[in-house]
Amino acid sequence: NPSVVNIEIVSGYHSTIDIVDSSGSGFVYDADGHIVTNAHVVRDAEEILVTFSDGHVLNAELVAVDDYSDLAVIRVDPAQAPLVPVLLGDSNQLQVGQRVIAIGNPFGLDGSMTVGIVSALGRSLPSARLLDPAYDQYSNPSIIQVDAAVNPGNSGGPLLDSYGQVIGINTAIRTENGGFQGIAFAVPVNTMKRIVPQLIEQGSVQYSWLGITSPAAEGGYSVAALADELNLPVRNGILVSEVTPGSPAARAGLRAGTQTTTIRGVPIPLDSDIIVAINGQMIRDIDSLVAYLVENTSPGDTITLTIVRDAQTLDLDVTLGIRP
Repeated sequence: NPSVVNIEIVSGYHSTIDIVDSSGSGFVYDADGHIVTNAHVVRDAEEILVTFSDGHVLNAELVAVDDYSDLAVIRVDPAQAPLVPVLLGDSNQLQVGQRVIAIGNPFGLDGSMTVGIVSALGRSLPSARLLDPAYDQYSNPSIIQVDAAVNPGNSGGPLLDSYGQVIGINTAIRTENGGFQGIAFAVPVNTMKRIVPQLIEQGSVQYSWLGITSPAAEGGYSVAALADELNLPVRNGILVSEVTPGSPAARAGLRAGTQTTTIRGVPIPLDSDIIVAINGQMIRDIDSLVAYLVENTSPGDTITLTIVRDAQTLDLDVTLGIRP
């Protein structure tokens, strides 16, 4: 709890007084005064006020924001702040059914703790800027779904394991009435471990880019759903429906389908490459591929894609680019 802070945002000035427009949570990342929270908590802030668990209040500066991961870093003066950095865990070790704890400031009630379990792993969420079409093509992968109560004001707070280690950052809920209905989502800490150092050191994040598109898995268009219908040689993987010209995938020789069939109104490639593994790790769908790229690679890295082409298995080396 001493590591968790309340964050209040002034996004504009109203007559002669400042009005707090929104609030959220965050946690102390290091002894240099860096605090991690959600991008949607601090975006467009004119002033950021941080309240520590002992009631200490400080102004913070915005260091950087990354809308793709919905993560942001703010900073307070370390000489004035009672800093207790969190301990970071390993989100790759999580299992469904594992106990998790959320600490945050729902509805401004600071230091609130809720308990639940991991409900599912490997979810994906749209980027933080849902209405900006420039961000629509990329999703936030490897999201943790939990049933610990998360409400407005919890955003940006830590999701912890039973040892008190941060394994996620509480980010969103799925709701039909605006309140918690048993489904909450957290960005995994292993994503944060790659994103936050870049935000602190560079002020922005570079993501690895492959340059392919695939039919959406939703609605029954995954390889697993289409395997029998199309007599595919594998039951998991990614159908490559388009390869972006000039992309790393194009330079490596990855092929999109030239023949299609229409299934329930959606054109599906018949003769495309099917990606089944990356660096020897089997992948189920496009979300698991994006998750691997985000958590394990950087632009300039060379990866090995295992593909199935004309019922033959091939390995292609691909040097990743920077996501446009």
